[in-house]
Amino acid sequence: MYKKTGIALLYAGAAYLIFRYGASIMAWLNEADSFPLVTVLATMLALFPAIPYPIVGGAIGAAFGPVIGGLITWIGSAAASILMFLFVRYGYQEWGGRLLRRYRSLDKLTEMFERSAFLTIVFARLVPFIPSIVINIYAALSRVPFAVYATASSLGKIPPMVLFAVVGDSIANEPAQIAAIIAGYGAFFALTWWLHRLWRRRQGLVKSSPD
Repeated sequence: MYKKTGIALLYAGAAYLIFRYGASIMAWLNEADSFPLVTVLATMLALFPAIPYPIVGGAIGAAFGPVIGGLITWIGSAAASILMFLFVRYGYQEWGGRLLRRYRSLDKLTEMFERSAFLTIVFARLVPFIPSIVINIYAALSRVPFAVYATASSLGKIPPMVLFAVVGDSIANEPAQIAAIIAGYGAFFALTWWLHRLWRRRQGLVKSSPD
């Protein structure tokens, strides 16, 4: 009981600080040069999303460039998802269950998890129609092994996190490239969605269109 209360208070305190000092944090990110400190901060900002994470990723990309910035943004987001998974699975399953009940249409997600948890998590990360917190909590409440979740979730986060950093770097250095970058990611998104539909059809989760 005391352990759960302490974790909850720590979580609430960190969320308050990020919400209270969000503007100062973003200003610091734009001038930061410490990889470890920015990575920790990126993790906290992903775990407590008082600031939209695409904005965070863009600021990191502008400060560190697309490669290092993309790496930091990805590590922060992946680590935050893993921490949320552990938080729910080993301490707050009742809270997670209550939060999930706010979202509708989870039956399809359940079917997909039953067929292949790994691919479901990867596709859910690549196709951002399902809120990240839903994937974190749903996986934590399911029987998916931690290693499977951590690997699939981290892999699926690579393209969008790199995109945030690349866009941020382009805004700072080459604004003319933004349209091409977004168009390229749009094509990647369309391909991913098509592969996702193809996989679901082969799994029997989507009926083929009549001729």
